[in-house]
Amino acid sequence: MNDSNIFSESRLKAAIEDNSLCFPEWGGIVGDDAFPLKKYVMKPYSRHGMSESQRMFNYRLSRTRRIVENAFGIMASRFRIFSRSIEVCPDKVDDIVKAACALDNWLRRTSTNHYMPPGTTDHEDIDTGIMTPGLWRKDVSNDQGFIEGH
Repeated sequence: MNDSNIFSESRLKAAIEDNSLCFPEWGGIVGDDAFPLKKYVMKPYSRHGMSESQRMFNYRLSRTRRIVENAFGIMASRFRIFSRSIEVCPDKVDDIVKAACALDNWLRRTSTNHYMPPGTTDHEDIDTGIMTPGLWRKDVSNDQGFIEGH
């Protein structure tokens, strides 16, 4: 299933729509073309007949999605607990996510060259617009318990 189908069947979507999540009115979810247009979903304009400002919006939305994808991808590649369903109660999941974020931030500050060597994240050549995938994508796909050299 693609992201939009998973989201449409999720408890997150239901909680946003029935207001049980207390999702802020200014909040939003960044989606791709497949997502339905909703008050709380930001998705790109159709590729046909776009104005310059719409093209710029699409570019910036795409960059936002890439940054979020990098952040979650790196976390999943470093902390294997995020590569599958977490089989604990929801309160513990919150603690696990917070602990992983704190540890990730600490490692980025104290072990940058080892934890986040050059090439870890996706990189876009500003002149050509060509995107080079980050090394974290290889780490996620190897599906081992530990990452060699980390």
